[in-house]
Amino acid sequence: MNATAAGILLLVMAGAMNGSFTLPMKFTRKWAWENTWLAWTIFALAVFPVLLTWLTVPRLGDVYAQAGVAPIAVAAACGAAWGAAQACFGLAVDAVGIALAFSVTLGTSAVVGALVPLFTEQAPFSTKGLETIGGVALVTLGVLVCAWAGHAREAARGEGPKGKSSLGKGLLFCAFSGFGSALVGLGLRYSAKLADTAQQFGADPTWKNNAAWLPLMLAGGIPNLIYCLYLLSRNHTGARFKTGGTGVYWLLSAIMAFFWFASTLLYGIAYNLLGVVAWPAFMSLIVITAMVWGVVTGEWKGSGAKPLQVMYSGLGVLVLAIVVLSMAKS
Repeated sequence: MNATAAGILLLVMAGAMNGSFTLPMKFTRKWAWENTWLAWTIFALAVFPVLLTWLTVPRLGDVYAQAGVAPIAVAAACGAAWGAAQACFGLAVDAVGIALAFSVTLGTSAVVGALVPLFTEQAPFSTKGLETIGGVALVTLGVLVCAWAGHAREAARGEGPKGKSSLGKGLLFCAFSGFGSALVGLGLRYSAKLADTAQQFGADPTWKNNAAWLPLMLAGGIPNLIYCLYLLSRNHTGARFKTGGTGVYWLLSAIMAFFWFASTLLYGIAYNLLGVVAWPAFMSLIVITAMVWGVVTGEWKGSGAKPLQVMYSGLGVLVLAIVVLSMAKS
């Protein structure tokens, strides 16, 4: 198997895991969203990164001392901005609905995460560059078609945003959340010195990115933690942690965290093989997985045939985008 095929296979696995990681939330009904997300934050952005980095990166203190402050600061800043973007995503959902918020956010993330390094580090108008731009354009189109399908589903089911929320303000939240999401991929790219230094000190090439993931995720956990604590206080939901029969919810939150964290690690490995095209392909696969799970779990029941047909068309465009992006790398 060549590097491109291996990278795409890893991205399929990563996208499937990332698009599935929130499924356990369907079984934490006695908790509010902020209870589950706080538990997820503890596992996904603190416990798992610290544990895996300790196990896979020898002489971690020496790695950071040798690499210097700059790449650590870059990774941490990108992680903190990503964490802040999560709060904006919640506000975006309130303003424009789940389908539009999800799709615009991931579409923005795919565009920013791919085109920034393409235009700043590579030849954007070479054959491979144009193929990458074409693939990103297809990702954007596919995501927008899925957004249209999701909006039609919400309308048919009488769902969507409540009240008189401003569409412009909601789209602004979506854009900020998308930019923040892209910083996960950009943070890994622009703190590559940490990974390279980790390999020099004996880390396996497969796991060298863990030296960069650690400051990125720890910093990303801070805004998530603050936002969850704010919601727990505002909504008076902290007492739900003591509700009977919710002890297993911590295990479900850990499973969520494992799927998300594992998907991030797989993306990091695929990025080493694919480069700039890995991020938009990863976003496409997340959307595909999330949409398929929506059908399987009954989220599209009662929406009629047309929204489903539109959604399947969007998924077809996203599959085509992945093919084009793989050509750009091969």
